[in-house]
Amino acid sequence: MSCRIVVLISGSGTNLQAIIDACKSVDYPGDVVGVIANKADAYGLTRAQLANIGNEALSHRDFESRELYDQALVKTIDNYQPDLIVLAGFMRILTPEFVQHYQGRLLNIHPSLLPKYQGLNTHQRAIDANDTEHGVSVHFVTEELDGGPVVLQAKVPVFDDDNAEDLAERVHEQEHRIYPLVVKWFCQKRLVMRNQQVLIDNAVLPATGYASED
Repeated sequence: MSCRIVVLISGSGTNLQAIIDACKSVDYPGDVVGVIANKADAYGLTRAQLANIGNEALSHRDFESRELYDQALVKTIDNYQPDLIVLAGFMRILTPEFVQHYQGRLLNIHPSLLPKYQGLNTHQRAIDANDTEHGVSVHFVTEELDGGPVVLQAKVPVFDDDNAEDLAERVHEQEHRIYPLVVKWFCQKRLVMRNQQVLIDNAVLPATGYASED
């Protein structure tokens, strides 16, 4: 039975599109069954509609507190009976109760080589620090913001004449490559989080996640 994936977005949804495209492969073990945005004008909702995927907007502005919003979000997500929840540019800080409800089946992608540059404006921060490399991390979500254990990272070079937009474009290319791969591992039941550690094929990964020569 195919792994049921719900994707949460706030904007354009390019990582959502990468996962939707991956799911079209006959041997891909998952399907996106629902897309939920906290902004009604998020273009990712249109991407879902074009792919005939259930979608809805649930605006945080309609709720008096973060806790009430997350409670409604949980109910909305659970209507899709997901095996995995994927955060793809979902610009919300999640409550501990939300994170605990989906512990071990909640993935996020963050545009830095975690633990460096948690939070926002990561590309400019890497340039300002004169870093020679930057990148992206896919990690399990825990209650610590951008602090969950890393599954996989991809690195990109930082050139002397880069601006934040140049660097973001380079990072996005890697995001679209590694996020569908990590989702695939989860859906294959190869990937689990246990005791705040990531395991692939029952082997514990280092703090920087899975390393390959690809």
